[in-house]
Amino acid sequence: MAREENGPGTPSKAVIVPGNGAGHVESCLWYGWTKKQLNKIPNFECLLRDMPDPYTARETIWLPFMESELHCDERTIIIGHSSGAAAAMRYAETHEVFAIILVSAYTSDLGDSNERKSGYFNRPWQWEKIKSNCRHIVQFGSTDDPFLPWREQQEVADELGSELYKYVDRGHFQNTEFHELVSAVQKLLKQCD
Repeated sequence: MAREENGPGTPSKAVIVPGNGAGHVESCLWYGWTKKQLNKIPNFECLLRDMPDPYTARETIWLPFMESELHCDERTIIIGHSSGAAAAMRYAETHEVFAIILVSAYTSDLGDSNERKSGYFNRPWQWEKIKSNCRHIVQFGSTDDPFLPWREQQEVADELGSELYKYVDRGHFQNTEFHELVSAVQKLLKQCD
């Protein structure tokens, strides 16, 4: 897709924020494949970096990293998977971004001590602030996710008014390619042409 040089208010990049436990993210799940696909789009870049504190994914470490190292701003599409989706939502409570694309998003620590330590779930979600700080919110979820109950994924969609892509057979989106995600980014960019 040919695009003009990015003007004000148009996205210039995507940032993939992985789930916790990802380790070296370039070779994990669909992250590296998606980065390569999005970097083929003219005048657009996709960033994917190994995250600090990759196993606990603490909010106090990840959100400053997203701001100072990944430079997530009003021209950024944040693509967050699992813990990365929680990070994207919390980031959007206090920062303007062009869009958040949430993959396997959830609202509670699920009774898991590691999730509790991350810090994302120790207070109510500020849904209205997230909505006011994002021009677009897209969400991918699957009813057969082995880790996340559908009711929490649906709660995110209901509270944020997400453009929801609901599946019944994609689990926790742990595949190696993610064509629908690339198409969703292309659709967002096309709306700015």
